[in-house]
Amino acid sequence: MNVCVTSTGPDLNSQVDPRFGRCSYFLFIDTETMQYEAVNNDAAGASGGAGIQSARLVADRGVEAVITGNFGPNASSVLQAAGVKMIVGARGVTVEEAVKGYKNGTYSEVNGPSVESHFGMNSPSGGGMGMGSGRGMGQGSGRGMGSGRGMGTGRGMGQGAGRGMGMGVTNQPGGMQTPDANTVPPSRKQDDIASLKEQAKQLEDMLADIKNKINTVEKGE
Repeated sequence: MNVCVTSTGPDLNSQVDPRFGRCSYFLFIDTETMQYEAVNNDAAGASGGAGIQSARLVADRGVEAVITGNFGPNASSVLQAAGVKMIVGARGVTVEEAVKGYKNGTYSEVNGPSVESHFGMNSPSGGGMGMGSGRGMGQGSGRGMGSGRGMGTGRGMGQGAGRGMGMGVTNQPGGMQTPDANTVPPSRKQDDIASLKEQAKQLEDMLADIKNKINTVEKGE
């Protein structure tokens, strides 16, 4: 049986990426021989339609099932139409362990989306980017862009006054407290790192769009 597993890296020892549309890699695997092919997910940095693009790529490979953490509405509709089984619940394990779990019936099959739209743009643990007052990127009453999950404040580059774009869990007064790194499981750390990289990519795309709009206005177009 040929299956696809979403992955944070290009080999069987990589952690499963719980996001489907915005995962880093797709690993196409023969479950009998465990031979595999790693394919970089070009849709991971797309500003929109990542789930549809990823689902089409996977469906075109003719796999029987996809193993991941969750599926959004757009991706699930494409995969369902193509007759591809959608297997959810794989997180905190390696790709090889996920395949073994699938063969043993560890994970669940769904017939539709398991999360709402744009879930992949948030942290796998549930947090995400958000506008927040306090210390954030842009016009914020503090210092720049912070790191973390959800609405909150952070430390980074730039200063200003007013409201700004803030990300994350911080140790600043009024914000959520950052958990001790020694108490966070390795799998959770990997998920958080992948999420932060995704958020950084989204911010870069947003900044590029803003610069393009500025150039358009300056040219009078």
